[in-house]
Amino acid sequence: MNSELFGVLNVYKPAGVTSRDVVNSVQRLIRPTKCGHAGTLDPMATGVLLIGIGPATRLITMLQDGPKTYVAEFMLGQTSDTDDSTGKVEHLPRPAELPTFEIINARLQSMCGIVSQVPPIFSAVHVDGQRAYDLARRGESVELAAKNVEIHSIRLLSYEWPRLELEIICGSGTYIRSIARDLGTELGCGGLMTRLERTRVGVFGSGDAIPADDLTLASIPTALLPAVSIVQHLAKYDCTSAEIADLLCGRVLSIVEDRLRSEDELIVDEQIALTTRDFSELLAIAIVTSDLRLQPRIVFIRP
Repeated sequence: MNSELFGVLNVYKPAGVTSRDVVNSVQRLIRPTKCGHAGTLDPMATGVLLIGIGPATRLITMLQDGPKTYVAEFMLGQTSDTDDSTGKVEHLPRPAELPTFEIINARLQSMCGIVSQVPPIFSAVHVDGQRAYDLARRGESVELAAKNVEIHSIRLLSYEWPRLELEIICGSGTYIRSIARDLGTELGCGGLMTRLERTRVGVFGSGDAIPADDLTLASIPTALLPAVSIVQHLAKYDCTSAEIADLLCGRVLSIVEDRLRSEDELIVDEQIALTTRDFSELLAIAIVTSDLRLQPRIVFIRP
């Protein structure tokens, strides 16, 4: 059975365990089939953790690139070395004039778009071949360079000093803790993150996720989503039996227009999902060549 596992698990990670802990529990159940997660969640965070199973591990980068939705709680008037409530928390004096909902919302909207963000020093960012959190835990000085991240939107759901709740939609590599820290800095009162739930990654939502505690050898095949669900954002081309044989030989395919499902005109180097005629099974990932044919790059079917 394990050799047939090919897809993605949408797992709901609880607080208090690492993403690696969840992956390791899955790996023990399905060994020797490979698995790997797409996008780390901090131990305090809960929510959607996507795990590629079998050949779908080759699509993990594609899963990571999907937009992510978070619901977070920030606490103003506090700072910490981790930028969340798990670190050494310092309470700052209460401002003489508390920031209003409108002021906070305006600051948050200014953080949207392509922005420069400095990761928390307690993060998995590499510094001279070492993780930043390892250096920070040893008490060594850590200076991290800012990097560009994309924050699609921030919605302020509620606010009553010092607590606020937000919904954030962002791209890969964004640190929600850094948003809390930077908001507190801009308001002049300090800020940190106290709670975080990832409610969506791409098309995968928390309402459809299987709780990590429910993962068993029997439940994994049932919960496993087909690999074709990973490529829903790509144009699709449904292959005939003859074209499947060509794929096995690595041949370039000519495009028959009525079997191409794309909302836009094809562009060179665009990725295309090659599927069965009913679009239920992912056969390969191809790119569009300069002469508008399909060159297989990752082939999942076997002779």
